[in-house]
Amino acid sequence: MPVRTSDSSASGRGRGVGLGLALVSAVAFGGSGVAAKPLIEAGLDPLHVVWLRVAGAALVMLPLAVRHRALLRRRPGLLAGFGLLAVAGVQACYFAALSRIPVGVALLIEYLAPALVLGWVRFVQRRPVTRAAAVGVVLAVGGLACVVEVWSGLRFDALGLLLALGAACCQVGYFVLSDQGSDAGDEAPDPLGVIAYGLLVGAAVLTVVARPWSMDWSVLTGTARMDGTPVAAVVLLAWIVLVATVVAYVTGVVAVRRLSPQVAGVVACLEAVIATVLAWVLLGEHLSAPQIAGGVIVLAGAFIAQSSTPAKGSDRPVAGGGPERELSSPGTTA
Repeated sequence: MPVRTSDSSASGRGRGVGLGLALVSAVAFGGSGVAAKPLIEAGLDPLHVVWLRVAGAALVMLPLAVRHRALLRRRPGLLAGFGLLAVAGVQACYFAALSRIPVGVALLIEYLAPALVLGWVRFVQRRPVTRAAAVGVVLAVGGLACVVEVWSGLRFDALGLLLALGAACCQVGYFVLSDQGSDAGDEAPDPLGVIAYGLLVGAAVLTVVARPWSMDWSVLTGTARMDGTPVAAVVLLAWIVLVATVVAYVTGVVAVRRLSPQVAGVVACLEAVIATVLAWVLLGEHLSAPQIAGGVIVLAGAFIAQSSTPAKGSDRPVAGGGPERELSSPGTTA
């Protein structure tokens, strides 16, 4: 049946909003490192910064958790999974990996997540994906290798690599769980409620891991230096909690529901590019020619992937038929 023009226009607008939210999420997540690094250099342990980030965001979202308390009865597995994987798992595995392997290597492995999401869709859910989407993922991962300059500090450490891969797998959980129930209409779990309880679960888990009672709280009453400029530590913490966590998670989850896990995952690769650019502007960490080239490649990969995969609500059927959201366009699939 031909798609009505109005339906097509509405789908296009929904896709545009979804891409916009995914970009906002990438910018918000990408800014976390720029604000966290001065706090770490001022004397806070990295895990304590992570705990402050998640616990602070959990407090901000607490009223929404109370409002959506019915989710505890309806979707306890989803809430626990989101908290353990999308919040605590990603953070804990990534920071643990940093203690054993270079930052660039850990970041690159973590952002293998879009490729893993594509594999999940293709081989676990058994849905077709376009070859163009797969090419977009390959380009994005290759560009990330240039952005983080993976060749500059590579050394093999089996446990460190496994921890970084664990962060990537947990990030897959973030994209997949963010999409759970999105086709259920009015019965779909409210994304704000899922995020609120996910942050509460994540904060509880990270409390055991980070042991915040041993933190040097006096650092938060002073200032930290951002490229030589003194900035109140509490201002940096507020940015990490409100923007890099609350705004980042809210816009990210809503973007996944408007797009699809694999498309939102590839767009999220822009986080590494944004983080590198912000570090250049705010921290004086200058970009090299390979990093600039890598950023362009990531952008190209994200564009190819998102433009080749229909948005949520597309009227074209999947390969097996039925009402599911399509993950490939008519033509060649992988």
